[in-house]
Amino acid sequence: MTEHKHGPNCDHDHDTEEFDTIILTDDEGNDHEFLHLDTLEVEGSTYFVLMPIAAEEDEEVDEAIILKLGKDAEGNEMLLDIEDDEEWEKVADAWESMEEEE
Repeated sequence: MTEHKHGPNCDHDHDTEEFDTIILTDDEGNDHEFLHLDTLEVEGSTYFVLMPIAAEEDEEVDEAIILKLGKDAEGNEMLLDIEDDEEWEKVADAWESMEEEE
């Protein structure tokens, strides 16, 4: 997936909690919009916690996703699925701990 960040002067409304909006493009070329809830550093790697923005009004979205910042073959930054269950658990636990401290 490719990451595109919106700047402060983008032409659409953002939620009042001031989360950045990120648009990721999947392998089929479809864009998906997310709120960037948090960025975590765990064991030297960077992870993004994202909440999908519902495309349809009746679509329920209640689960955040965590993606790892990595690089593609050309060295461009991209967000990747975490495929290792143990790694995912460590990052999820770190995010939960941060949320509890706030």
